Amino acid sequence: MIAWPRSLLWRTVVMLVPLLVVSQLAWFALLSLSEREPRARQIAERVSSVVNLTRAALIGSRPEGRRALLAELNESEGIRVYPGDDSLPEGTLGTGPVIGHVVAELRRRLGEDTIIYDARGGERALWVSFRIDEDLFWLELPPARERRPFPWTWFAWGLLVLLLSIIGAYLIVHRITAPLRAAVPAAAAIGRGELPPPLPESGPQEVAALGRAFNEMARDVRSLDQDRKLLLAGISHDLRTPLARLRLGIELLPPGADASLGTGMVQDIEDMDAIIDQFLSYVREGSNEEAAIDTDLGTAVRAVVERYERRGQPVRAHAGEMPKVRLRPLSFQRLLSNLIDNALRHGGGEVEVRAGRSGASSAQVSVLDRGPGIPEAERARMLQPFQRIGSARTDPGSGLGLAIVDRIARLHGGRVLLEGREGGGLKVTVELPIT
Repeated sequence: MIAWPRSLLWRTVVMLVPLLVVSQLAWFALLSLSEREPRARQIAERVSSVVNLTRAALIGSRPEGRRALLAELNESEGIRVYPGDDSLPEGTLGTGPVIGHVVAELRRRLGEDTIIYDARGGERALWVSFRIDEDLFWLELPPARERRPFPWTWFAWGLLVLLLSIIGAYLIVHRITAPLRAAVPAAAAIGRGELPPPLPESGPQEVAALGRAFNEMARDVRSLDQDRKLLLAGISHDLRTPLARLRLGIELLPPGADASLGTGMVQDIEDMDAIIDQFLSYVREGSNEEAAIDTDLGTAVRAVVERYERRGQPVRAHAGEMPKVRLRPLSFQRLLSNLIDNALRHGGGEVEVRAGRSGASSAQVSVLDRGPGIPEAERARMLQPFQRIGSARTDPGSGLGLAIVDRIARLHGGRVLLEGREGGGLKVTVELPIT
């Protein structure tokens, strides 16, 4: 099965090449048809001239000297003339396209009673009859060629024109598809929150219009994203001021006040502060302000897990020698911390962090817990912002944890997979490309 090319450039070339080949073949066929009648007329003119000259020579000679003249013509001019008698074998006439035109033209020039054969006695030759008084004679000439020798010169020129046409078509289509190819990485950069270099706004009118519209869209998206970040950052900043005053007021409560009330209010303030942090983290991710560097993935995983171990939390890492991965260190720490915090909050029990290769070109980090897990039908939805499920709806938080993880993973060119853990629980895997 022949694979159909996926790119617009090669699909167009594959469709144009057969059209060009067929057009060249049609051109050769038309050339052959157009020269067929002139060639037949040329052959008939030459044969009729020979017949008329031979007849005139025989008429001008004495009857008793005609045989000697025929022998002389055969020897000196290579013209064979035979008297019409029963000693000649039966003749035949073919039906080729050229011989048909030759026969019609000869009869028009020599008379309708002219008999013409293109073979006699198994020998290919052109036999034409003529009369002198009551005597019948036959003139034998080399056979009329149905086909000329193959026109290699014309074929070479046609092949050259075909190759130039294919190259020209390729260059034209390449020029048309170049802006489309440039738009692909630019659109991917916009999806990652970056502002790509502007596309060229030159070339044909439609291509220039496409580049201009894409550049305007990129600027508008960038402006909207900046406005959104500014809005959320401003709201978060404004909320932290009254929260700080509330915390200060709680700490200044008189000694006789209800201690449990103050503790609960402090916990509420800390939860609200954590939600604000999540908002800011979600806004911050995708800004690409942090540079990516080649990092040993195992070292990065162990550095995050060690912080939890120092606090005495049940988090264990299993990461051996790992390949280099291009990471934004702070963003990756935030990604892994979000996954571990979710596992500690909803999993209950020890949390495992595993790191390893997942193929020749990718590595993966998995966080596993023994919590209730996420139903398969809800897993894709849980990667969206502000999505919560089951008992998590009553827990403190904003529903941005997995959305932040997904955004950071896509920022690194990776993806997030949610799976059920064997024996119960949830397994969250982040796949990242190896440098």
